[in-house]
Amino acid sequence: MSSVLYDTPGPRAKRRNVFFSVVFFVLLALLLWWIWQTMDDKNQLRWALWKPFTESEAWTTYLLPGLADTLKAAALAMVIALPLGAVFGIARLSDHRWVRVPAGAVVEFFRAIPVLLLMLFANEFFARSTGVSTEDRPLYAVVTGLVLYNASVLAEIVRAGILSLPRGQSEAAMAVGLRKGQTMANVLLPQAVTAMLPAIVSQLVVIVKDTALGGVMIGFTELLNTRGTLAANYANVVQSFVVVAVIYIVLNFILTSFAGWLERRLRRSKKSTGAVLGKDDVEELNAAEVGGTFGTGAGGGI
Repeated sequence: MSSVLYDTPGPRAKRRNVFFSVVFFVLLALLLWWIWQTMDDKNQLRWALWKPFTESEAWTTYLLPGLADTLKAAALAMVIALPLGAVFGIARLSDHRWVRVPAGAVVEFFRAIPVLLLMLFANEFFARSTGVSTEDRPLYAVVTGLVLYNASVLAEIVRAGILSLPRGQSEAAMAVGLRKGQTMANVLLPQAVTAMLPAIVSQLVVIVKDTALGGVMIGFTELLNTRGTLAANYANVVQSFVVVAVIYIVLNFILTSFAGWLERRLRRSKKSTGAVLGKDDVEELNAAEVGGTFGTGAGGGI
């Protein structure tokens, strides 16, 4: 049997795939054994270096406060960047040149600048031009840099998701009398969200990880920054890196798992019921949009 994407492998291909899989796992096992032996030779597996992570002080004093700041900055950036990216993505599809061109210029400008530079510029701006306190300035700078960069990336994701839909969707909506704003809100965006969700989640994972840039350059007390203080106190640099890496893996796994569940739920909820949109339904949509009774005059007719 064959699918659209590939031919079903035959006996020889199956044997070759099994062989390569065995070779890969053997090499992976050898790599892990080499890492284990190297750490053992350097005395990095001693229990004294790992013991601090079994005590509450290392977590309550260093790791948990750093994790809280990481989640705070990432959550603020997500909440602001998602709607801002959606607005700019839709604006780039506008029929009006005076809307489309400025939106495209803003998106391309901020998408071309590294997020670290945006954080540094934002930090200097808040230091020289605002009254933001020294304690709050790193958080403001990190969130600003993340929002500016990721909103521009999300705008392109939204634009690409809408353009990926069949042209017949827009034509069908226009045929039953929906205006462009109604078509975007009621037809295109609900379908595009499901297609865009994997890319959006990937960008949200990037936001969580990029908070570490603020800790490196502007002293933001996020997870990786507090790890350095912990390692200096307990002299366990490698061990602290391992623990922080595991925290990031678990955090991003939870985020991607939730997104996968949400995507499956959206796909199930959007299965067609076979209902046909009639004239009365279109009139109700128009009436709901203007907040009044559907009319047939110059402003409300089909």
